[in-house]
Amino acid sequence: MDWQLQDAKNQFSKVVQKARFEGPQEITVRGERTAVVLSAKDYDALRAGQPTLVDDLLAGPPWDDAFTDAVDARAKVSSRDVAF
Repeated sequence: MDWQLQDAKNQFSKVVQKARFEGPQEITVRGERTAVVLSAKDYDALRAGQPTLVDDLLAGPPWDDAFTDAVDARAKVSSRDVAF
């Protein structure tokens, strides 16, 4: 169902209920489709199988030994500079 923004704002709980039980609810601004309200179940299905930020970071190129050693050395120097 299409909702004009003002109507969606005024009847937000109804928009959410319809999204839960009837499917995605489209919001329009000046007649242009602008947003869609989805149920959590529909959103989860949409996101299923897509990598997270953590997955993307872990899938990056491996660090070579020289770079790893440089990072470790820098961390050791920084920890010695901290006064407690």
